[in-house]
Amino acid sequence: MPELPDITVYIEALEKRVLKKRLKKLMVGSPFLLRTAEPPISFLEGKTVRQLRRLGKRICFGFDDEVWLVLHLMIAGRLHWKDGVAVSKPIRNPKNQLAAFIFENGVLMLTEAGTQRRASIHIIQGNANLDNFDRGGIEVLETDLETFVRSLRLENHTLKRTLTDPRLFSGIGNAYSDEILWHARLSPVALSQKLTTEETKSLFEATQSTLRLWIETLREEVRGARTGFPEKVTAFRPEMAVHGKYHEPCPRCNAKIQRIRYASNETNYCPNCQTGGKLLADRALSRLLRSDWPRTADGLEDLSLS
Repeated sequence: MPELPDITVYIEALEKRVLKKRLKKLMVGSPFLLRTAEPPISFLEGKTVRQLRRLGKRICFGFDDEVWLVLHLMIAGRLHWKDGVAVSKPIRNPKNQLAAFIFENGVLMLTEAGTQRRASIHIIQGNANLDNFDRGGIEVLETDLETFVRSLRLENHTLKRTLTDPRLFSGIGNAYSDEILWHARLSPVALSQKLTTEETKSLFEATQSTLRLWIETLREEVRGARTGFPEKVTAFRPEMAVHGKYHEPCPRCNAKIQRIRYASNETNYCPNCQTGGKLLADRALSRLLRSDWPRTADGLEDLSLS
């Protein structure tokens, strides 16, 4: 799912292309995409984009007359820009192509991989109504340590859950929370109200530095791209330290990265750097192995060799 760094770079690219540009037509190819009935899609046609902003993981297009289009890409939604392309026919292959925003200077395409249709568009009128999409989490790149700690300790949950809670922190998801915790050398299952002062400060600094690092990394990628648009948005990147790196060596200590799997997500961590050598229980495997479940990374290595 595109998170704060990805959405930031998307918006920067969109500002160069659609800000102060007129939307000629919005074509929707999936009946599941549009989640509001009023105002209708036609209400946007002919209106000019006056501002773009991020709300959590959402991209908000502000048009004339306080009309907003709120786009949530969810897990597999992606944006693509084509300069000066004219689209006049209906979308004929809605399998992956969900919508086409036809501007006077080009077309913004919305696609979604897979079969599940989770991406959404809401069209609303009135700046006050936009606040309904704000989950309340603080903007971690615009806050100080005191505000960060207050939000962190509001509830006593694991750090993984806390960082990805949009009511507490805005724009952080599965991928970047893994990277933040690795940089902070903290366990993903440590409890937010049990951290020491030093650990809390380390988490604050790691959160800000990791997100800033990835914003700059993605900006460099866009600058080097032929299209100048973020076309390779993904949660799995070779430069990442732990996310998506199960059983690969930790770039800091060379221990094998481990994971905790739950539902359709997983948490990746280094047992040496983050959990003092302790292997965190994977629900599926630990239930299967029961008392044979190894307690350390070395024990897991022995098990795999036996």
